[in-house]
Amino acid sequence: MANQDNFKSPDYYLLDELLSDEHLLIRKSIREFVKKEISPIIEEACQTCVFPHKILPQLGSLGCFGPFIPTEYGGAELDQISYGLIMQELERGDSGIRSTASVQSSLVMFPIFKYGTEDQRKKYLNKLATGEMMGCFGLTEPNHGSNPGGMESKFKDMGDHFLLNGSKLWISNSPFADIAIVWAKNDNNRIQGLIVETQLEGVSAPETHNKWSLRGSVTGELIFDNVRVPKSNLLPGKDGLGAPLGCLDSARYGIAWGAIGAAMDCYDTALRYSLQREQFGKPIAAFQLQQKKLAEMITEITKAQFLTWRLGVLKNENKATTAQISMAKRNNVAMALNIARESRQVLGAMGITGDYSIMRHMMNLESVITYEGTHDIHLLITGHDITGISAFK
Repeated sequence: MANQDNFKSPDYYLLDELLSDEHLLIRKSIREFVKKEISPIIEEACQTCVFPHKILPQLGSLGCFGPFIPTEYGGAELDQISYGLIMQELERGDSGIRSTASVQSSLVMFPIFKYGTEDQRKKYLNKLATGEMMGCFGLTEPNHGSNPGGMESKFKDMGDHFLLNGSKLWISNSPFADIAIVWAKNDNNRIQGLIVETQLEGVSAPETHNKWSLRGSVTGELIFDNVRVPKSNLLPGKDGLGAPLGCLDSARYGIAWGAIGAAMDCYDTALRYSLQREQFGKPIAAFQLQQKKLAEMITEITKAQFLTWRLGVLKNENKATTAQISMAKRNNVAMALNIARESRQVLGAMGITGDYSIMRHMMNLESVITYEGTHDIHLLITGHDITGISAFK
């Protein structure tokens, strides 16, 4: 039945046997939350482009914000597979909801925990974990997307404060964020991170409208016009481009899991529809071409599940490389987008309606395949890793 969340998770190779009881319990709690709180409202949210702010405290109470952050700073201190499963289940609901949690966790809380001072951790992390405070991540600029090292945003040392100028584009959560993790060049032309409280004079965050994708989340800009940033808000732990890219590793890892959730939802919808829809006196699932689509979908989902589970094990052991994360992000998002397109065809004309989630997932995934490293950039990261030759320039 359309508009009713009857999702059943595919587990063709019994991957659940490799998960702990804690993993299964976490996944179950997020899955139930999505079915109860996200699925009934997300279609209208996307149709109207109105973000459901009421879910933010719920996401916080469920531990979706910074689940890998230690408990002393408000996190749940879970492992990386748990984080991945949370992202998978949230994106099964909608990529925009996963984006909101992913930004808060990997791009705001992670850099404060990893690169920040103890005072910064104590000041911000607990409030970010509950959703009382929300953050965003400012790296991409109007003239610098795949080449973040060319950024033009700068901050000057003015003695008792920094003076920040510049702009950032395609920033999830920025219109309602309380703080922004902003990457800019210092007086020595080195990239460093600043915690910028958005109520400071000179900060503006206009919302990006007319989106056909991620309509259930909020996207905007960040504009800094002579913003006086306290020196205590500098993230001192690391400088250079490697600092923001370290955050992106965490976020891309979450996306690799999240994309599986979107793919599973499309597959599950297509499978159920094909068994119920009859043509020529029998269910369309009885036709070879429909079975080919469905069989290829479950094959690709299963391969992605094991790729990502292994990556989670490596992350837990601190062995996962940037290139390995890039491979998983690139593979899984392309897989999910293809499954969304094939699933839409199984549903025929019904596939384009809001009665089913498929077209929404498809449009969302067009953003996911581009943000946090485009499909082509991740290919070049793998190419660089295996040949030792950079093809970026």
